[in-house]
Amino acid sequence: MATQAPKNFGELAPSKWPGERLGLPEEGPGSVARIGRRFAAIFIDWWLAALPAYFLIGGPHPELWNIAIFAILQIIFIPTIGGSIGHRILGLRVVPIAGGWVGMWRPVVRTLLLCLVIPVLVWDSDQRGFHDKIAGTVLIRA
Repeated sequence: MATQAPKNFGELAPSKWPGERLGLPEEGPGSVARIGRRFAAIFIDWWLAALPAYFLIGGPHPELWNIAIFAILQIIFIPTIGGSIGHRILGLRVVPIAGGWVGMWRPVVRTLLLCLVIPVLVWDSDQRGFHDKIAGTVLIRA
């Protein structure tokens, strides 16, 4: 008796490695970025946004400026250099699943969801956050 193919994505077996179902290699260039580099990259980006927010702008709510500057940096650098400054320092790139240029709408959608924080905490077996799934992107090693 042959096994029946899954009818929807939720019935797929978990990946053997992050990115397997996406056709990405297990390790090396082009593989899914792992959690350590992701956290380090967001830490770098957050502090790069915090410097002008707290020291140059200040005001009663510098944390709002921090989020705004963080979002602006993400939206500018993902389509122009392939990732945020933190991503690029750590050898990572944001690429669309379908290939080609990431465009402008993907970084905007991805960043707005990233700023909400909750979508970042929801992962699949390919280690893609909800923000990447909705934007149709994946963070890979360059």
